[in-house]
Amino acid sequence: MDVSHILESLNDAQREAVTAAPGSYLILAGAGSGKTRVLTHRIAWQVQTENISPHSILAVTFTNKAAASMKARIESLLDMPLRGMWVGTFHGLAHRLLRTHWQDAKLPQNFQILDADDQLRVVKRVLANLQLDEKKWPARQAVWFINAQKDEGLRPQHIEDYGDLYTKTHLDIYRAYEEACERGGMVDFAELLLRAHELWLNNPALLKHYQRRFSHLLVDEFQDTNAIQYAWLRVLAGDQDNMLVVGDDDQSIYGWRGAKIENIQKFSTDFPNSRTIRLEQNYRSTGAILKAANGLIDGNADRLGKELWTDQGDGDLLNLYSAFNEVDEARYIVSRVKDWLAQGNSYKEAAILYRSNAQSRVLEEAMLRSQIPYRIYGGQRFFERMEIRHVLAYLRLVSNRDADAAFERVVNTPTRGIGDRTVNEIRQQARANNISMWRAAKQLIENPNSKGRVKNAVNGFLELIADIDDATTDADLVSLCEIVIDKSGLKDYYEKERGERGQARLENLEELITAARTFDPEEDSVFSDEADGVPLTILDEFLNHAALEAGEGQGNANDDCVQMMTLHSAKGLEFPLVFLAGMEEGLFPHGRSVEEPGRLEEERRLCYVGITRAMKQLYLTYAESRRINGAETYNRVSRFVNEIPKDLMQEVRAQTSVTRPAQTSFSTSGISSRGIRPSAMTGASVDGTDFKLGQQVVHSKFGEGVVLNYEGDGKQARVQVNFGSEGSKWLMLAYANLQAL
Repeated sequence: MDVSHILESLNDAQREAVTAAPGSYLILAGAGSGKTRVLTHRIAWQVQTENISPHSILAVTFTNKAAASMKARIESLLDMPLRGMWVGTFHGLAHRLLRTHWQDAKLPQNFQILDADDQLRVVKRVLANLQLDEKKWPARQAVWFINAQKDEGLRPQHIEDYGDLYTKTHLDIYRAYEEACERGGMVDFAELLLRAHELWLNNPALLKHYQRRFSHLLVDEFQDTNAIQYAWLRVLAGDQDNMLVVGDDDQSIYGWRGAKIENIQKFSTDFPNSRTIRLEQNYRSTGAILKAANGLIDGNADRLGKELWTDQGDGDLLNLYSAFNEVDEARYIVSRVKDWLAQGNSYKEAAILYRSNAQSRVLEEAMLRSQIPYRIYGGQRFFERMEIRHVLAYLRLVSNRDADAAFERVVNTPTRGIGDRTVNEIRQQARANNISMWRAAKQLIENPNSKGRVKNAVNGFLELIADIDDATTDADLVSLCEIVIDKSGLKDYYEKERGERGQARLENLEELITAARTFDPEEDSVFSDEADGVPLTILDEFLNHAALEAGEGQGNANDDCVQMMTLHSAKGLEFPLVFLAGMEEGLFPHGRSVEEPGRLEEERRLCYVGITRAMKQLYLTYAESRRINGAETYNRVSRFVNEIPKDLMQEVRAQTSVTRPAQTSFSTSGISSRGIRPSAMTGASVDGTDFKLGQQVVHSKFGEGVVLNYEGDGKQARVQVNFGSEGSKWLMLAYANLQAL
């Protein structure tokens, strides 16, 4: 069989990783080095040349989108459909395992997956039952505590409180939450992995079966694994040398949500027979950008070590812009985007990256003023939008009347006269009798002591669900969604919500129907490869798909618009033109990072990720003053700017009609010393204004002064004025109200 096509597009290091003999490997893959290509080609090589059955391969990645892409690329390489190979996210594969072995996992057959919002509702109910003041013990904090313990593989009985009130109270909440989930047959996302791990540990024969079956384990983005994910993998691997992991310790940026950089750092110790292969040739960025990234990340200790390089040449230097304030920073970025477009490029090739979401407001205003289309990448996910969650809750109740989280979400949505007091009464009745809220609601109706108005309202809701169920007995998934949207009253409810928001919600409901129309269990279901366990209805398949969907697909993703996002959201993306905005101490690196061990190193890795998103041009911008929380702050330029080799950067100024010799220099603080135009330039006009260099002016606060320098033009121009009593100051002409003398 001719396998040359599998290897022909690979470089030497990639080819070594793809064709390596069976065993354990750490593929240390730098940014833009083709790690996904190596994973897919490795699997294709094993299937085609080593006659390994797809049935014996388990491949894990972090998003549904990446898993689908991986599977499609492997099928394309092999020119055949893959059946029997498990490819998916940790949560998706764990869910599949638990569905197949629900009895061994001590779960009900039709257990419900709690999404983040439903989990919060359950915790709030637990707090009420424990009579805890939510103002003192916030539900979100309790959710964070519970998930953090599960990510570490810890149940309440494994944790000591040592007399600490905070820990003791949260352990009480954790225990009560587990009891509530057990009663309701509910499983949250963190529970999926923990329960799947316990399934291995508590069922040696079952573990042995899967160890024999999965003789080849492959893991993508290994640096992002948390404690329970790695533990799950290690137990499955057993004593076999059969795990190939791909990752980059320099791109480990999710420690705040449980990712353990130690996993990739100690892999070679945990698997002593493993080999490390480095992928260092970058296919994305210019040489100058890569040298800047290498220089920056050298500041971190305990690295596994690699040096990115390219054969595409050095390209342009990095550009550093010192803005007067955040408004000037935004104005400058807009001007560079306009220049980019004027050169025949598109908006969507440009990305603005920032450390904090709060930075986007001024940038958005600048975009709107200049009529530049933009998109905030990483906005609210489709299946997380409120109106969509309401429809899914109705669908879940049609499928399973005992789904408490769904019941609570829509029992009074749209409003039907069932207040919080009634819902609380139903909740307490359910808990007292260890039954679902649906059954407790039926008992309330049958109770002669219940008020007539309450009975009628609750009975109306129960009859509504029954009517929808009857009307959809033989309906397909699309018709089912349409009927639920109509009969539930949600469509009328959102039609009454005036303005763009109401229209957007209606459009989202239409999009849900489209999602149902295009839903293919063979492609989208967690049982896409083989029907393990008890088959589910297409409605249950769709509901599970919605709960597990990572939400990578977003509206307007293909529009020609500037992409704006946080640095965390930028991971895995690439753009020809990139701006890193807000490169200031206290902002990036974040002020808290200096106080917590390991945080500064993670901030540096985050900056490394930002730099390596750029393909051709990279701008770093910072503001000498920035208004934060209503107060003016003055921050030094970020230490990360100073850690980039100076010969790779050029300091830039807003474009003017006056040219001047380069006078860029860097002080030890990294802030540039501003050059002053030669005296011969006196008399040159500030473009689009009535001011000139050397002109005497007066300011209402600072008094008389002389114009020494300027940047920009027209209303956006700012000038440097030397005031006799106040010294030199940079002022925006649009706001300074300078008067010529």
